[in-house]
Amino acid sequence: MAELIEIKVNGEKHRIEAEPDMPLLYLLRNNLELNGPKYGCGIERCGSCMVLLNGKAQPSCVIPGAAAAVYEVTTLEGLAKNGKPDLVQEAFIEEQAAQCGYCLNGMIMSAQALLAENKNPSDIEIRQALNRVLCRCGTHTRIIRAVKRAAAKMNV
Repeated sequence: MAELIEIKVNGEKHRIEAEPDMPLLYLLRNNLELNGPKYGCGIERCGSCMVLLNGKAQPSCVIPGAAAAVYEVTTLEGLAKNGKPDLVQEAFIEEQAAQCGYCLNGMIMSAQALLAENKNPSDIEIRQALNRVLCRCGTHTRIIRAVKRAAAKMNV
């Protein structure tokens, strides 16, 4: 039975009528029309649906929408300010760190969470933070360069 779910996404409060066990991913995409998080596997294995929950990268495909109501949810769209990409998004663009783009949401959100905690991560730390996101295109070296570029910009 549907219920009213109050959720804060990208700084705005929303009231959504939905089944409480509906995955957060579906609320974001279908109800709020946010297309950053992608459906990939539905079982927390690919990372394409990654969002930030209170700043921590988490897969939105396995989190019930009602359970997400206690978090500040940030999607890829919420990183940009006044239509301008944030430093991480900008670095990914500058490094051309995407090919098909399907993993891009997960990579950027994971990088964002990493850099919020560690302003100068090593290659190993970057790889560990991005390990939850599956990419088959082979742009891993550009993705790592993008994270390093974003870190350098943050440390200026």
